[in-house]
Amino acid sequence: MFIETLIVSPIVFLRVVIIVIISISLHELAHGLVALSQGDDTPRKQGHITLNPLVHMGWESIIFLCVAGITWGKMPINASNFRSQRIGNILVSVAGSLCNLGLAFICIALLKLLANYTYAEFLSFQFFYMAAHINLMLFLFNLLPIPPLDGFYIFSEIFPSLKPLQYTYFGLFALMMLFLIPEFGDGLSAIAVLILQTVS
Repeated sequence: MFIETLIVSPIVFLRVVIIVIISISLHELAHGLVALSQGDDTPRKQGHITLNPLVHMGWESIIFLCVAGITWGKMPINASNFRSQRIGNILVSVAGSLCNLGLAFICIALLKLLANYTYAEFLSFQFFYMAAHINLMLFLFNLLPIPPLDGFYIFSEIFPSLKPLQYTYFGLFALMMLFLIPEFGDGLSAIAVLILQTVS
C-alpha cells in the first residue's frame, strides 16, 4: 500500500501527495473553465471554479490517495448547455489532459533552470522531476478511451458507436483490470520517462 511510503520515505510520500493533489485540482479546474467558455455555467453555479482541492477531490479521494495511491477528481458539467455539444465535449474533455501536459513541460523548464542551483531538500531537482513524471503519466492515463476517463469522451464524439459503453460496467471492469496489472503502471511510467529524456 502507498501509505507504507510514509514510513519508508516521508519526503517522497509528501511530494507525491502534494503533486497529485495540485495536478488533479488544476486538471478539474481546466475542465470547468473550458466548460464555461463553451456556454455551460454549471461549474460556477456549483462552486467548482476554485483552486480548493477539497472541492475538486473531496476528503474520500484525498484519503484514498494517501492510503492506496489511487485518487480521482470531479467537475460538474452539463453538456446540453454547450453551444456545440460535440465540439464542447471534445474541448472540455481534452482540457484536463492538456493541463497535465502543460504542467509537465513547466516542470521540465524549471528542471533546466534549476539544474545548476541548490535549493531546499523538498523543492529539489527530484521534486520537479517527479512532478513532470506524474503529470505525464496523468496525461497518458486520462487519454485512454475508457469511461469515465477523458479519452473516452473524446473518442466517443469521434466514434459515436462507443457512447453506449458509458452506461455499462465496461469502464469500471477495464480500470480494475488495468490496476491489477503491474506492467500497466510500469509501462505508463516508462513512456513518461522516455518523454522526459527526449525533451529534457
